[in-house]
Amino acid sequence: QLWQTSGHEGYYAQNMFDIMELDDAEYRMKPMNCPFHILIYKDSLKSYRDLPVRLGELGTVYRYERSGVMHGLLRVRGFTQDDAHIFCTPEQIEKEIEGCLEFAYDVLKDFGFDQFQTELSTWNPDDRKSFVGTEEQWNMATHSLEKVLKKLNIEYKTIPGEAAFYGPKIDIKLVDAIGRLWQLSTVQFDFNLPQRFELEYVAEDGSRKQPLMVHRALYGSIERFFGVLIEHYAGAFPVWLSPVQAVMIPISERHADYANQVAAQLKAAGVRVDVDARNEKMNAKIREHAMQKVPFLLVVGDKEAEAGNVNVRTRGKEKTEDMPVAAFVDKIKKLIAEKTPTL
Repeated sequence: QLWQTSGHEGYYAQNMFDIMELDDAEYRMKPMNCPFHILIYKDSLKSYRDLPVRLGELGTVYRYERSGVMHGLLRVRGFTQDDAHIFCTPEQIEKEIEGCLEFAYDVLKDFGFDQFQTELSTWNPDDRKSFVGTEEQWNMATHSLEKVLKKLNIEYKTIPGEAAFYGPKIDIKLVDAIGRLWQLSTVQFDFNLPQRFELEYVAEDGSRKQPLMVHRALYGSIERFFGVLIEHYAGAFPVWLSPVQAVMIPISERHADYANQVAAQLKAAGVRVDVDARNEKMNAKIREHAMQKVPFLLVVGDKEAEAGNVNVRTRGKEKTEDMPVAAFVDKIKKLIAEKTPTL
């Protein structure tokens, strides 16, 4: 019944798993989180003073993708969305969309992406059966999105007929290291669901009005975003993103204590560091961790222990560098804090 009310049963059924029966009750795996956020909004009557209401979650959804289009982490049937929904007044809508777009670009740039293709997907008025709402609603919603894009000086392409069935949307596609496009962030306008679920708020004049609704996802799918990151960096992540940021490699067993002392200083500074004290040849350990694309390998022996230094091997560079421990701690802390994409 929930999916019938939302319209997904009629407009999105081909992407939904079949109904399942369990203990004489019918269940369906959710393809989207939005109806549940709507139920939270409906739990109590809102005043215009309460708006905007912003609800977000990391929610797992399930979509019946055809087997031929599934591809690793990039196209799956069950995934986690960083899903948010904003309920607001008509006067607030442009500010909310603006905030969503700025947030999305800031997050993507933090991950080192700097090339984007932005698309505004609109409806096809000649294909009324594929879309809900009136022409007036579609024109108003599209105009609001266009206005914000122009205000932020964002170049965009208009894609007719590619809107969601419930409203126009802005998709941010990023360009990876080898020029491929990946659709991730999205901001979608929705005048359908508030109407279908009879959402209301008490306006300033005491009347009951229908709020507008915005769907927002920054990563789109957490799993897909991980896949895109791995493809983009080929596993050689910036320091702040690397699972292990530095590895201590003592030349022999007697240098393990000094390696652990340096590691303790790095951990105290918030650095993710491992100590490889295995009884293996030093060059073999260096080669193994280099293949894992660890940003920094810190080799220590008698000379380094006496001087209070580390011998730094930086990923992608042939030359090593002797450096005081305190200086290296400052260097790696700066790279992490500034989210520097290169070493």
